[in-house]
Amino acid sequence: MKTLHGKIVLITGGNSGIGYYTAKELIENGALVIITGRRKEAVDKAASELGAIGMIADQTSITDIEALAQKVAQQFGKIDTLVVNAGTSKLTTIEAATEQVFDEMMDLNLKGAYFTLSRFIPVLNNGASVVLISSSSASKSVPQTSIYAASKAAINTVVKVAAIELAPRGIRVNAVSPGPFATEIMAKTGLADPKIQDFIISGVPLGRLGIPAEVGKLIRFLASDEAAFITGAEYLIDGGQSVNK
Repeated sequence: MKTLHGKIVLITGGNSGIGYYTAKELIENGALVIITGRRKEAVDKAASELGAIGMIADQTSITDIEALAQKVAQQFGKIDTLVVNAGTSKLTTIEAATEQVFDEMMDLNLKGAYFTLSRFIPVLNNGASVVLISSSSASKSVPQTSIYAASKAAINTVVKVAAIELAPRGIRVNAVSPGPFATEIMAKTGLADPKIQDFIISGVPLGRLGIPAEVGKLIRFLASDEAAFITGAEYLIDGGQSVNK
């Protein structure tokens, strides 16, 4: 049974990784999915492969976010699910941190996510589902992840407040916090080396990296009526990494 038949979904950063496989899962379950990204070529390619609708937007730009919300409202009226997925990660010690690296992560991971939620609230149907992608890093204390972890810990706080503010409209707001997943971000953050991955996996009780499609299935559940009484929650999906002290 297609649990999302007739639902309209927007996924930021939907042209690769977790966003891409979430779009695939939701489309397979009957949803009409809009994906966004900064790179037109990548968004167009992903949209064609998925059968999604591609829109170009830089989630670090409030002007772009507002234009995106206006365009979606004009073309589709209201949407049923918002997945705030666009994000970035870089490793740095606190001592070696630069303002540029700090701003780059905070502008996308926190400011971009915050204002995407903010500006899309009027575009959400009553009873809609919002999922913000956080990270298991927000629950851990790993060297060189202070900025990234701080940005995601802030997202978890925003989720809880938003869940209360939007409850009168029946809108549910939840966080999904992936651990180590086999996505492009591994290479971008210098973690693609097999020895490094073996070390990461050694700290995961289930003994492997996550598969992006597994996050898609969790988000599909949260977007469906099966999760109608769930809001303000954080779902860790990390193979037990965060509890392996």
